[in-house]
Amino acid sequence: MKKSDTLKQETFPVLEMTCAACAVSVESTLNATAGVQNATVNFANQTAIVSYDTQAVNTKQLQDAVRSIGYDIIIDEADPFAAQEEAQRKHYEAIKTRTIWSVALSIPVVVIGMFYMDMPYGNIVSMILSAPVVFYFGRNFFIHAWKQALHGKANMDTLVALSTSIAFIFSTFNTFFPDFWHQRGLHAHVYFEAAAVVVAFVSLGKLLEEKAKSGTSTALKKLMGLQAKGVHLIEDGEEKEWPIALVRPNHLLVVKPGEKIPVDGVVVSGESFVDESMITGEPVPVHKKNNDLVYAGTINQKGSFQFLAQKVGGETLLASIIKMVQQAQGSKAPVQKLVDKIAGIFVPVVITISILTFVAWLILGGENGFTYGLLNAVTVLVIACPCALGLATPTAIMVGVGKGAEHNILIKDAESLEIAHRVTTVVLDKTGTITEGKPVVTDVIWYVNENQHHLKQIVAAIEAQSEHPLAEAVVNHFKNQITVPVTIQQFQSITAQGVSANFENVHYHVGNMRMVNEKKVNISRPIAETVSQLQQEAKTVVYFFDDKNILAVIAIADKLKETSTHAIQSLFKMNIKVFMLTGDNKQTAKSVAQQTGIQSYLAEVLPSDKANFIKELQEKGEVVAMVGDGINDSQALAQADISIAMGKGSDIAMDVAKITLITSDLQLVPKALYLSSKTVVGIKQNLFWAFIYNVIGIPLAAGILYPINGFLLDPVLAGAAMALSSVSVVGNSLRLKAIKL
Repeated sequence: MKKSDTLKQETFPVLEMTCAACAVSVESTLNATAGVQNATVNFANQTAIVSYDTQAVNTKQLQDAVRSIGYDIIIDEADPFAAQEEAQRKHYEAIKTRTIWSVALSIPVVVIGMFYMDMPYGNIVSMILSAPVVFYFGRNFFIHAWKQALHGKANMDTLVALSTSIAFIFSTFNTFFPDFWHQRGLHAHVYFEAAAVVVAFVSLGKLLEEKAKSGTSTALKKLMGLQAKGVHLIEDGEEKEWPIALVRPNHLLVVKPGEKIPVDGVVVSGESFVDESMITGEPVPVHKKNNDLVYAGTINQKGSFQFLAQKVGGETLLASIIKMVQQAQGSKAPVQKLVDKIAGIFVPVVITISILTFVAWLILGGENGFTYGLLNAVTVLVIACPCALGLATPTAIMVGVGKGAEHNILIKDAESLEIAHRVTTVVLDKTGTITEGKPVVTDVIWYVNENQHHLKQIVAAIEAQSEHPLAEAVVNHFKNQITVPVTIQQFQSITAQGVSANFENVHYHVGNMRMVNEKKVNISRPIAETVSQLQQEAKTVVYFFDDKNILAVIAIADKLKETSTHAIQSLFKMNIKVFMLTGDNKQTAKSVAQQTGIQSYLAEVLPSDKANFIKELQEKGEVVAMVGDGINDSQALAQADISIAMGKGSDIAMDVAKITLITSDLQLVPKALYLSSKTVVGIKQNLFWAFIYNVIGIPLAAGILYPINGFLLDPVLAGAAMALSSVSVVGNSLRLKAIKL
């Protein structure tokens, strides 16, 4: 058997990854496993694509290798991604439970340690309450720290495990053997509250991070949900139900009213209007007739037609959108968390300082050198508390997210809030983002002076029976202007022209220019000039006329949102470049660009064109924010550095995007970028306070001033300083609430 026959490629869901470094660890471990040809871990999708020799290694061995470093992959499941989703849900619930219990048990320990130090049996009570916090609810810190240590690595878990265990063990010793210190003229301090509070605070930080994280699987599932499950196949003149998986090119299929089109193909008989907004983003369904192309996932309206399948399975346009969303989401690994980087350096530095402190006191401390060396070495480890460091980012993010929510900016991804301030270019979709996203009547110009109310009743009655997508806009415009509806007779729909009806023996028509010409109705020069002007404004013109005269011209368009122009001008003032991309025609795009002041725009673009355009900007060094509302924007949203969806848009766009503007007001985009800049400043200030505390506190704890003035840091002061550092970080984060957006 050839080796190529035993080579297999599989995609496995990965569990427990929390940062880009996790993905690197899993990837390197898999690649180091015997029998694995190549492994690529995608942090964004939480998956591992592994090519391996089935004769040299099996999936259980792959799973064991990943588990050895503290992570896991799901194997041998009927639906592994559903299992992954369930595991992630359970993981969140477990963190939530651990955090609640840790906080609940820590509160009395802190009260005793800070205010009732001399309480009878206070140390015993504190030990009993803090033991489960540190060693049960905080057990994951020790497990992960140990697995990291086995691979020569250190992270936040290492720091937490080290400081809490040392503090607890040292405090337990002092509780039962206080005379050891009393005989040496020292007080036997305990640090139970420090150990418990560290676990509680860092657990809270991890809970906030878990809540902020948003997986991409939901969006992809919804995209996949757009695919039809079955089809109507025509074979030997008979219609039969057929599984979509068995559809092949040149199969003859029929699509009925309201159904999703199952595959890409070409119409061979019948006609209908098809909602193609998932591809073009445009709200007006497209008329489909013989030889027109139709696409999988688009929705048929009221008509019925037959078409020949051309592209099926993974070759359809919808399948390519799904694939590109996956690739775009995985192509940009999230920035390694600053705190994780710091912890990787900070932990060995603190351990080294602690050891050097003990050695220095042992050599230079005289007869009490061992005692002071041990006390100060432990104090260094305890005072190097990661609380402030662990709270620096999540507290600022939490307040920033809350501030955004107050202003209808829903931020689902902490990383987006951290990097949005670096945006240099904003790319805007047109329909539903800059514009309202639905056709409305903008102008009605009457060419008769009498009986206008009567004529409004007639045109509304005719359009109420029409299946044309623009008819609803006309009905909605006139419904509040008429009191009693009229009844029309002999309603007739004429394909690609319009509709006609009879009222009181007069023939009335609502249609396009082709229908006017067909009925041989004259259009005067003033009417033609008016129509020309409306069309230059990118409006669709509908004529209302009888057999002799034009009665009215009705203009329909997708109106600009009232705040769009002001929002775009605000972005220009922030020195941010603005581009507009739309699947609409060039005339409409030009009109919208002129009205809003946008200089750069592209029209008639497909979803993949939008994503490629953003990729080109990124290759030029631009940090790109994409703002969209439709399924057709999902690829571009996934590709962009910052993805922003309109709250009134499609569920898929909102799932892919990391920021959602609940009110769909474009003015919230510059506000979100400003909020990001203020939040990042807050994070940097928090890290400064966390570090200045350690930079000053650790040398004092080591006894650096003792040779100069005999000063040794009182452990009580050290505990107070530790608490103060956390309070200062939280307090600084809360200042974000006062900023004005």
